[in-house]
Amino acid sequence: MKRYTGIITAAALVISVLISSLTGFVRDVRELDRLRGEVLRLHIIANSDSPEDQRLKLRVRDAVLEHSGDFFGDAGSRDEAELGVREKLPEICALAEQTLRENGCGDRVSAEIADVEFNERTYGDITMPAGEYRALRITIGKAAGHNWWCVLFPPLCIPAACGVVDDEEKEKECFDEKELEILRKPKKYRVRFAIWDKMKSWLD
Repeated sequence: MKRYTGIITAAALVISVLISSLTGFVRDVRELDRLRGEVLRLHIIANSDSPEDQRLKLRVRDAVLEHSGDFFGDAGSRDEAELGVREKLPEICALAEQTLRENGCGDRVSAEIADVEFNERTYGDITMPAGEYRALRITIGKAAGHNWWCVLFPPLCIPAACGVVDDEEKEKECFDEKELEILRKPKKYRVRFAIWDKMKSWLD
């Protein structure tokens, strides 16, 4: 009888651990999905990987970030920001092409709001988990070069003399404690998020 009692107790402990782990997993992936749904990313693809085309990509980046406040104003959510950016797509293209012309380049530019699959990317002190995000995607010329990205909304990217820096105060303002932990401790969540994305791909 004692043997069976021990087996039942051990089984109960295993089940308890599994339930606890599953609960934590569900909680974390819900936070991940909520985080992805809160941001609008900026994705700029260069014409090629030549030094000049990569330089031009960064010039376009600087121009877009400098005027980003004109695109979505006082938007309080990603949906509001996306709507504002969508209405300004012709102006964004014109701004990018003007920037290229001022730098002696005749490449055409296209801009769209799209669902973009990103690898895990680190910028400043945050790491955005891999996965699909809404993004303002700007393509230059043949769009055959390396890309550049940041978080356009909330506006975490600040143009600076040395390039672009991330706005740590805005991070604290826009993300809760759990989201910031996900952004700043990617190794802790990488495996479970990969499992979750694979599960979703199977369901789709």
